[in-house]
Amino acid sequence: MAAEFISVTFPNESNDLNPIPDAPADPLFLKRYARSLDDYGFNYTLIPYSSSSFDPFTIGATILAHTTNIKIIVALRPNTVYPTVAAKSLATLDQLSGGRVVVHFIAGGSDDEQAREGDFLDKEERYERQEEYIRILRQVWTSAEPFDFDGKYYQFKQFRSAVRPTRGLIPISLGGSSDAAYRIGGSLADIFGLWGEPLAETRQQIDRIYAEAAKAGRTDRPRIWVTFRPIVAETDELAWVKAHNVLDRLNENREKGLSRSPLSAPRPANVGSQRLLDIASRGDVHDRALWYPTVTATNAGGATTALVGSPRTIAYSILDYVDLGADLISIRGYDNYNDAVDYGRYILPLVREGIREREDSKKKAAA
Repeated sequence: MAAEFISVTFPNESNDLNPIPDAPADPLFLKRYARSLDDYGFNYTLIPYSSSSFDPFTIGATILAHTTNIKIIVALRPNTVYPTVAAKSLATLDQLSGGRVVVHFIAGGSDDEQAREGDFLDKEERYERQEEYIRILRQVWTSAEPFDFDGKYYQFKQFRSAVRPTRGLIPISLGGSSDAAYRIGGSLADIFGLWGEPLAETRQQIDRIYAEAAKAGRTDRPRIWVTFRPIVAETDELAWVKAHNVLDRLNENREKGLSRSPLSAPRPANVGSQRLLDIASRGDVHDRALWYPTVTATNAGGATTALVGSPRTIAYSILDYVDLGADLISIRGYDNYNDAVDYGRYILPLVREGIREREDSKKKAAA
């Protein structure tokens, strides 16, 4: 039952509340951020990717060099790196870190964003390419002999890598809410990522992923990763005041053109964002403390659903998802560094305490 925690690492002080356009990498900030995540017991940190962002492999290597335990999750778009090259790069990082690497695939939810780096495939083709890519990586990591590959998107002859992951394979993660995402993730992924939706909708998605895994003949199932943006304060009342202040700042930044999604942006094309906006239209608060105005304020630009409350309220909300089947909980704030420290101090210990209590109860019931 033990759940693990994911954060997100950024290389400078720019964040959603105080955006710094085109801020350069800050090595001292990145070192302090990474070490804080490690010290506070986060298990993983995601290194995000966009067409205009820093190279995640380089950021990942820097994080690994300054930490001891935390694993990195390298976000990777298949159109940006040839699979044989990516397989060696990931395995190199994995060897140097003693097995602390995960790769997260992004098929691409926006045609415009993909086109910025020369990718003009449609959505279905991007998922087909992603499937080929994953199969190639795993064959590179496990094949002792040179092999050929003759796919729709990749072709090569007699490739062999001498660079192997520390534990044989590197965990592969992907996410999404489309039929193609469920099919490929259910059949191939070690981890499947979901954005924070209400419990009922999350249960439906988990069931769908598990059904696709069974259909593919798997005897195991992907681990489920759910993402939230908690807004925490000492009491529930103070947390709601803080939440509305955060919302005001997000709206102000969008009006100033400092948001990732300008006011003129159309409704997102990807299914995941559309689902978030549809849920937001049904009400602001769902279940215990799942808050959706941050979704509309950002045009559902990624993982944008908040959990609002005291540390205990947020911990109980997270435990609801653990009880539902979430194995990995990603919590990232709107003030990246300070929120990560607050989560490490006040939320992670409470969730882990709740998990221990559940495990103890199960043991007593079985005795």
